[in-house]
Formats: sequence, structure tokens, C-alpha cells
Amino acid sequence: MIKQHPKHFLFNIAVVVAALGYFVDIYDLLLFSITRIPSLKSLGLTDAEVLSQGEAIIMWQMGGLLLGGIIWGIMGDRKGRLSVLFGSIILYSLANIANGFIQNPEQFKMVRFIAGIGLAGELGAGITLVSELIPKEKRGIATSFVAGVGLTGAVVAFIMKENFDWRTCYFIGGGLGLALLILRISVFESGMYHEVKKMQVQRGNFFMLFNNGARFKKYIFSILIGLPTWFVIGVLVTFSKEFGEKFGITEKIDSGKAIMYAYAAISIGDILIGFISQWLKSRKKALYLFYFITALFMVMFFTMQWNGSADKMYWICAGLGFGTGFWAIFVTMGAEQFGTNLRATAATTIPNMVRGMLTIFILPLFKWLRDIEGVGYVNGGIYAAIIIMVITIFAAIMTKETFNKDLNFVEM
Repeated sequence: MIKQHPKHFLFNIAVVVAALGYFVDIYDLLLFSITRIPSLKSLGLTDAEVLSQGEAIIMWQMGGLLLGGIIWGIMGDRKGRLSVLFGSIILYSLANIANGFIQNPEQFKMVRFIAGIGLAGELGAGITLVSELIPKEKRGIATSFVAGVGLTGAVVAFIMKENFDWRTCYFIGGGLGLALLILRISVFESGMYHEVKKMQVQRGNFFMLFNNGARFKKYIFSILIGLPTWFVIGVLVTFSKEFGEKFGITEKIDSGKAIMYAYAAISIGDILIGFISQWLKSRKKALYLFYFITALFMVMFFTMQWNGSADKMYWICAGLGFGTGFWAIFVTMGAEQFGTNLRATAATTIPNMVRGMLTIFILPLFKWLRDIEGVGYVNGGIYAAIIIMVITIFAAIMTKETFNKDLNFVEM
């Protein structure tokens, strides 16, 4: 028998715990990008190896997220949303503690891959749970709050990097995760999920996303509308130091600081977009507005940086971050597209497919373009940005509006 609590308490604790869980998730997810240069240099790597091995480690981590998204998504629909919230945080917390002991790039790749698997479960399960608990009229604001608070984890990760050795930063991340398990005890399972458990329907069948044409299109478009987020973070911001050198910026650019600026702005954007969506009574209109802001700052990134300054780079990265502050709405739309028996699978795999796209599409596309004779690093970034934005806008046009949608339905 599930212990009953007043609805307002249940909703509040679910939102707060989901937000804090995502906070720890983002801290750990971005910690490598923030500490990339000092951590790899401490292992004795050259500048060229820091770039090549850094890209490789990020790709391994994102590969883990891709695999983990599928594992945790299926578990969320078969065993419950809370099973994912507990299991994923235990795995990535222990992996981050182990990360503090690594001695070479190969160990780094292996541990970040395992951490990636763990990190994959947090956001999707949290958004699914909150979406099913909060009244549909306030759903967008609640999920935006979860993402907005959670994304400040990147700011804290940068502060930790500035004050502690990189290994200690990983120990702190692991400790924060394990401490969060105590709060998780106070969260209760979704009532919608309990109802679906009693029904004779398939739950968490990943292949159901592919065995129906209309459902498959919904799933693919739900992934593609999020592509700019990880192009901005995974390429433009993470490698802002390398872009700055190509632009002729003589001051030293700290990529970790650029990530901190970007994520502080993403956090603001993610909270704001929930209210904008509520005001416009449309997820898609809010999405188009933030696409425009993202594209505007991409233009500024590639045109205003020549012989510029480190400070200008940080502020443009903040603008890019604010523009990609549609992460909450994008994941919420993914949850709202699918029935309760497939919702966790969809909502958990969709953001991790986008993260995984950094490994299988975004970085390979950027590398391929920049290596074409006569193109180079900067033009490769420009061409990749154009391709990604065109794909994304087309996917958004093809995606149905989900504002105020009733989520009490199943997929057959």
C-alpha cells in the first residue's frame, strides 16, 4: 500500500528532488569538459594529445549516454520511474569516485563510458515523473524549473575546478550523488504508472518506437529538435579555446569558464522558456524563438571574434547558452508525445540520443568538414552549424504541438 501524502507536498518534493538530481547529473556530466585541459596535462599529454584524447574521451562518455538511455528508459517503463532514479545515481556516483583514481587516457575513457551509462537515466526519469505528477496546466513550468536548477550544476563544477584539484572534483561529484539518495527515499511513484501496471499492455518495449511509422517519425523528430544543444556545448563552447586561437585571440581562453558562462545562461533560458511557453500556450512557438536566439549568437560567434578578446568569447558563449535553453521544453515535448507505457523509454532515450549524436553525428560531421581541403577549422564549424540548424528547424515543423496534452493514454 502506497502511503498517501497531500498532493501539494508530493508534487513539491518530486520537483525539488528531480531538480537536485539533475543538478548532480549536470555537475558530473560537464566535469570532464571543464577539467579537460588540467586533467589530461597532469597525465603527461602534449597539447595535441589533449585535443585528440579530449575529443575521444567525450565521445566515449556520450557513447555511454547513448547506451544508458536505452537501458534506463526500458527499466523506467518496466520497473518504475523511481528504480531509474535510484539505480542511475548509484552507478554514476561510484564511477565518478573511481574517476579520481585513473592514471591514463584509456582508463579515463572506460570510466567516463560507465559514468555516461549512469548519467543517462537521471533527466528522462525525472521529467517523466514530474510530467505525470504535475497538473497539465503547470507541467511546462515545473519541468523548466527542474532543468533550470539542474543546469546550475555546471557553474558549481567550474567553481570546484577553480578551488580544488581535478581528482577532488570527481570525489565531490560522487559524494553529492550518494548524499542525494537519502532525499530520494521521500519521493513516490507516479499514479499513472501504477494504473498502467495493472493493464495488459507492453511496457518499455524499445522496439515499439520503430515498429509503427507514425510513432517512429514522432521519435526521430523529437530527437532532431534538440541537435543544436550539443553542437553548441560539445563543439563551440567545449573547444572555445581552440576556436579562439583560430580567430587570432591572443588572450588565454579557459574552456571551463566558457562552459560555466554558457550553463549559467542555459539555466536562465530553461526557466524562462517554461513561462514563455505558458504565456504563448505553445511549446513550438517558444522553441522557434529560442532557435532564432541560438542562430543569432552562432552568427556572432563566427563573425565578431576575429582578433577579439577572451571576455567577448565568454559572453558570446553565454548568449549561445541562453539560446539553447530550450532543453527542458524539448525533453518535455518528448515525454508528452508518448503513452504512459512507453513514456520513460522515450523521455530517457530522446535526450541521450541527442547527447549520443555528439559522438555519432555532430563531432564526426565537424571533423569531416574541417578536414576538407580549403575548408579548415572555422569554416568547418560554420558549415556544421548551418546543416544542424536546417535539420532541426525542419524537424520542429514536422513535430506536433503538445501544450496542455492529456498524458493519461497508452501506446498499442
